[in-house]
Amino acid sequence: VQLVESGGALVQPGGSLRLSCAASGFTVSGNPMTWVRQAPGKGLEWVSVISRFAGITDYADSVKGRFAISRDNAKNTLYLQMNNLKPEDTGVYYCVTGIQRSPSRNRGSWGQGTQVTVSS
Repeated sequence: VQLVESGGALVQPGGSLRLSCAASGFTVSGNPMTWVRQAPGKGLEWVSVISRFAGITDYADSVKGRFAISRDNAKNTLYLQMNNLKPEDTGVYYCVTGIQRSPSRNRGSWGQGTQVTVSS
């Protein structure tokens, strides 16, 4: 199992980014997936989840209405579209296997993360 995130960048408040997570060794469509972030000096926070097969989604209150999780089954890739970014969205974003509303590095497979910085 390998997960490789990309798409992080420095962006101004109000801007948008799309994060990608390329998966290998398993199919994203057949596995529930979670986006998790870690702000500087803080703990892990779940951001969004997508169920396997039907692709039912859910979002943390802090990002609801601004972020959208999706996947491309043909590319075996998970995405996180982030709009109207705020400084508090700054952090390292990880894609993780499984549904992890209480994220733990001891569960699931994790990518290396991609840095998102929201600042003027």
